[in-house]
Amino acid sequence: MKNTEVEFLDLGRVEYQKAWDIQEKLFNQVMEEKLAGKTTKNYLLFCEHDPVYTLGKSGSENNLLINNQLLKNMGVGFFKTNRGGDITYHGPGQLVGYPVLNLENFELGIRSYIDKLEGSIIESLKTFNLQGERLPGATGVWLDASVQAKVRKICAIGVRASRHVTMHGFAFNVNTDLNFFNFINPCGFTDKTVTSLEKELNKKQDWDLVKQIVRKKMGETFGFKISEMNP
Repeated sequence: MKNTEVEFLDLGRVEYQKAWDIQEKLFNQVMEEKLAGKTTKNYLLFCEHDPVYTLGKSGSENNLLINNQLLKNMGVGFFKTNRGGDITYHGPGQLVGYPVLNLENFELGIRSYIDKLEGSIIESLKTFNLQGERLPGATGVWLDASVQAKVRKICAIGVRASRHVTMHGFAFNVNTDLNFFNFINPCGFTDKTVTSLEKELNKKQDWDLVKQIVRKKMGETFGFKISEMNP
């Protein structure tokens, strides 16, 4: 029996390692249910992180442009992760979403799953009269994707999937301090910039409203019912 209900938990502002541990616990739980032939649960976590750079398993440390001492002086963490993609930044004002889903519940493959993650953010941006786009060969959501001189990323995506069970997810720049991206080659790119909702709209955004919009658009895009998860 397929379960298309998703349990939602807002972790608030949380250290990267703690959020990763929570994901791993839920991921392993879903995997155990699946291997036992049981109906699996699905989860969606929202949070924002303390400043941290994370490197995907296929990424290059050369895309971190500062040394460990400067990282320490800046108060920024660094983690090598088991997600796909290269290096990115997480910090306050950035909405991070971690879906832990059994994709077979939604009849999705990994490529179509990523497509729907991107689609959720694209639909959310429409609420703010912004046209989010996909960029061939570059996962995530971009603005002015067809204009090389103007293309900029507003949402990064990096996932892990095993036996069609997912973890990690997306990082949507809302009121993010973009200066932190100056110390990395974001997602490995040296010829593209990043942006945020605040920068595009020239004012700080209502954090709770943005979370509500993204959650709603994810439910609509994926076709799942979202219920509150007990902490």
